[in-house]
Amino acid sequence: MLFAVIEVGSIGMARKSAIDLQEAKTLRGDSVVATYKVDPETGLAQVDPKTGLPIPDTYIASRFTDDRVKARRTHYEDWIAAIIFNHLFSGADAYVAANLWDFRTNIGVIAQSRTVGVFGSVSWR
Repeated sequence: MLFAVIEVGSIGMARKSAIDLQEAKTLRGDSVVATYKVDPETGLAQVDPKTGLPIPDTYIASRFTDDRVKARRTHYEDWIAAIIFNHLFSGADAYVAANLWDFRTNIGVIAQSRTVGVFGSVSWR
């Protein structure tokens, strides 16, 4: 069950990271209008006569720089690596469990008032 929970969580986070990476790539060259041109006489924003929209004056560059895109790509790759590691580790666990299914052993710990004891027993057929 542990491997299934890790798998589902990793797939969900990989999907979220892929969406974040795509957003960063798409909006890398985008910008936001910071100020509009203002008519000095009236103090109102100048309007484009063709469209009727205010005329932009300055812009704020996108927050998605190349470094942020690279970081999001690394984040996505990390979740893919977690999925691969989970597959390899669960495969190794299944291999060991398949080979040791009939191995009879008993291991335990005994706690007494001032000492702790460890015991183990192995039986062969």
